[in-house]
Amino acid sequence: MKMRVSDYIVYFLKAKGIKDVFGYPGGMVTYLMESIDKDPDVNQYLLYHEQGAAFAACGYAQVSGLPGVVYATSGPGATNLITGIGNAYFDSIPLICITGQVNTNEAKTVKTIRQQGFQETDIIDIIKSITKYCVYIDNADKIPAELEKLYINAISGRPGPVLIDIPIDIQRSEIEFKPIKAGYEQCEINRDKYDEYYNLIIDKLANAKKPIIIAGNGINIANCKKDFLVFTQKLQVPVVTSMISVDLLSNDNSLNFGFIGAYGHRCANIIVSASDLIICVGSRLDIRQTGTDLSAFAPSAEIIRMDTDTSELLNNIKNDEIKLNLDISKFLNYFNNQLSVRSVKSAWLSKCKKVKDLLDGIDRLSPNKYAYEISRLIPSGAVITTDVGQNQVWVAQSFEVKKNQRILFSGGHGAMGYSLPAAIGAFIATKKPIYCFVGDGGFQMNIQELQTIINYNIPIKIFVMNNKSLGMIRHFQEMYFDSNFVMTNTKKGYNAPDFTKIAKAYGLDILKTNTIDDLSKLNDKIGNNKPLLVDISLRGMTYVYPKLVFGRPTQEQEPLLDKILLEKVMNLL
Repeated sequence: MKMRVSDYIVYFLKAKGIKDVFGYPGGMVTYLMESIDKDPDVNQYLLYHEQGAAFAACGYAQVSGLPGVVYATSGPGATNLITGIGNAYFDSIPLICITGQVNTNEAKTVKTIRQQGFQETDIIDIIKSITKYCVYIDNADKIPAELEKLYINAISGRPGPVLIDIPIDIQRSEIEFKPIKAGYEQCEINRDKYDEYYNLIIDKLANAKKPIIIAGNGINIANCKKDFLVFTQKLQVPVVTSMISVDLLSNDNSLNFGFIGAYGHRCANIIVSASDLIICVGSRLDIRQTGTDLSAFAPSAEIIRMDTDTSELLNNIKNDEIKLNLDISKFLNYFNNQLSVRSVKSAWLSKCKKVKDLLDGIDRLSPNKYAYEISRLIPSGAVITTDVGQNQVWVAQSFEVKKNQRILFSGGHGAMGYSLPAAIGAFIATKKPIYCFVGDGGFQMNIQELQTIINYNIPIKIFVMNNKSLGMIRHFQEMYFDSNFVMTNTKKGYNAPDFTKIAKAYGLDILKTNTIDDLSKLNDKIGNNKPLLVDISLRGMTYVYPKLVFGRPTQEQEPLLDKILLEKVMNLL
């Protein structure tokens, strides 16, 4: 039986359980678009910029556990995907990108010429460094095998983005139909190694007096949050997280001591500095977490690092650290089944709780209070997205995380404009109301996706933390450039419009707030099935505190603690 290539692609995605696709129309993907349209089981969603489509596919993948799929035409369509591809690569998000390409007979045959076909662009060479696998199809018969290779690369090991570039004449070609299997075969657990790792951790815990767990986003990526929570309850030691994994533990979890790093919770950074054993699960411990002076990071601690990616383990934090290359999901499950007795460090845990109580709320600025008060209105099980900049940190620092909530960030890539389209993708995956935090800067990068929200009646609640500046960079300029706010505030080149007027033009419900008390007006709107934009006017210059100054250890964030309070804290530990 013969089948058109574009039809086979849709059949393949459906066989793998993928029934939602994001994209933007273009001449070189018209066959694919038509094939999706005629299949009643697969939905395609139009976003108004290819970058937005890629971010939406990222948000979809982050909450669904399935690869996100995005398509774009050749040339500018393909290159507009690059930022989303980078986001997926650095945050380990499974993303399948399908780009159209000019007919094979139009493609350049002489490498030294720049272009032969209209909108011809060699996207493969451009994105090789930020994909796990990418391929140009020059023969239709290669499609079945290459699609399977793409899928396996996207989801296996450390997940990430893949791309297939398909000329339009190949999309309309016919190939022999070949039935395919759902999913893929996974490797068996190396139980001998896991026994060794299990015994190592138990022995180290037995000898430690001040152990902690650092939990990274690798746990969310591996979809093993439940096993991780069992792991922590059995060990009964303090847990701190990276910023982009703050949703792993709810605020009411007695083992949760916040997130570490440059903008992290003081309590978390101070506890790490006093620890004598760190069990690091799925976090790469980048400079934002450790500070630039690695010798000052947990100076008395031995570190055990668990990671799926062997390359991340090559980045030494300490010369004598113990590196365990493993599948986090399988190992946590294995560990939990072996451990019958809890490793309780009650005295250490009690001291950490006293430190947390002493430091609670001392850095809560006005924007943090907005993030906190809004979080109290958002139900358990909801998905929250943040953009990049001050809004992101205010949410990470002050959001009251409830059970089964997910908070999505653009972590490693740090891409402004991520939050709104990611929220759209998250809604398509969950069909539940989504809560989207943005700054006035990042919001303008993909503001056109308000039309997508209206087109599909997506009940997203958008909170614009509006300080009419690029606040994070403005603060940097204040510290290091003698307050010369070039291109970051309204006096020096930057500005923002009245977002409520724009939202109203698109057809969204709106609310403008000037005080925290105004948030009471949200009570009737927060849970309904209508999209809403809330413009939060932040007065004066805004800041993120605590904040680490370059070269200082993470436990010495600014503003520095009062000497008497610092002495109390250190005496406890």
